[in-house]
Amino acid sequence: MMIQTELDIKEWIHDDEWMMDILRMVRKLNLPDWWICAGFVRTKIWDKIHGFSHRTPLADIDVIYFDSTEISEEKEKQLEKKLEQYNPNLPWSVKNQARMHVLNNFPPYESSADGIAHFPETATALGVKLHKDDSIVLCAPWGIKDAVFLEVKPTPPFKKANNRHIYEARIKQKKWHSVWDKLRITE
Repeated sequence: MMIQTELDIKEWIHDDEWMMDILRMVRKLNLPDWWICAGFVRTKIWDKIHGFSHRTPLADIDVIYFDSTEISEEKEKQLEKKLEQYNPNLPWSVKNQARMHVLNNFPPYESSADGIAHFPETATALGVKLHKDDSIVLCAPWGIKDAVFLEVKPTPPFKKANNRHIYEARIKQKKWHSVWDKLRITE
């Protein structure tokens, strides 16, 4: 397999009009420290490396941002409704990383990138956003190596015994191996 780089990932996304349209929709919200992350990026990488000609459907499109001044879940739902106005056929999920640390009992995050670093799997701890000129920015706090080498393993916060069960439960629930058969999963 040819070694893929961050530039390759950005080009794959840039060449995918569906993904670019979604990135442009989210950019219109002018959210502070925003990213589209997790499966949106990871699935593109795995589909490309597996040679799929059709996109694997996404359970949701994870939009994150960081705003410590307004941490209500209601605000997130308002933003989802706004995105539904742009495209009601997409499974939008909006989460403010200023409040998400409580789900897994972590100290408060400092930014959206810090939130991404606290996702359970290294291959999922990825985010992208657009600059005004449509250039793509990639956030990969644990690097892209695991994603492009098709390795699924826990991020450092989920290697610890008190959080390991969350990672293990996700592996069982997601059943990624049934879609992408070349994955190597660390249990």
